[in-house]
Amino acid sequence: MDVLVVGAGEMGRWFARSVGAAADGVAFADVDRAAAEVAAAEVGGDVVALDGEERADVVCVAVPMRLTAAAIADHAGRAREALVDLSGAMAGPVAAMAEHAPDVERASFHPLFGPGNAPGRIAAVTGADGPTVERLRGVLADAGNDLFETTPEEHDTAMETVQARTHAALLAFALADEDVPEPFGTPIYDRLESLVAEFLSGTPRVYADVQTTFEGAEDVAAAAERVAQADHETFEELYRSASE
Repeated sequence: MDVLVVGAGEMGRWFARSVGAAADGVAFADVDRAAAEVAAAEVGGDVVALDGEERADVVCVAVPMRLTAAAIADHAGRAREALVDLSGAMAGPVAAMAEHAPDVERASFHPLFGPGNAPGRIAAVTGADGPTVERLRGVLADAGNDLFETTPEEHDTAMETVQARTHAALLAFALADEDVPEPFGTPIYDRLESLVAEFLSGTPRVYADVQTTFEGAEDVAAAAERVAQADHETFEELYRSASE
């Protein structure tokens, strides 16, 4: 099978590296042709025009979350056998693939890690199964990833906590945090500081996409307000409630 990756960012390159050994060839298309050329050089692939007519057995859409549905509509016709995406959201992309690629195999994969932490768990929604999608799942599993099947609704609901609420809490702490001399750090504080540092090493646009896609940040803000306004007794009640 040959593979066309639409989007030459980190996740697109991760997918190309992951399936490249099992593919007859990999090509990249990106709005930034220079980025596609860098990606192709990195994985040993080719570059094709974003608005070109080149087709492939597998088309993988790996663009920013807010652009995925539109990119699926634009490039679905380039897939001969299977169309997949790597979006962090699933309801919109899965629906877009069903609408624009009803006659090919379809799957949505969400790697629950950054490329630097691969391999890891991958959430998968199979819209239309078949030998090519099955082969892709096998290749990803052989690379050490743990794939599990879910639904768009279950996935997107989980992401409200796993991503939106978690990221909002970390960013809020980072904004409120003040430097303290190193000897004053406690185990909990030091671990949180480490998490914040890891979080802030990412790409702002990616995290902004999460917050505009999934609800959850308002719940964190409301909970923080309850904590801030709590008296001694109420704080104890909130603490016990959280621990339960």
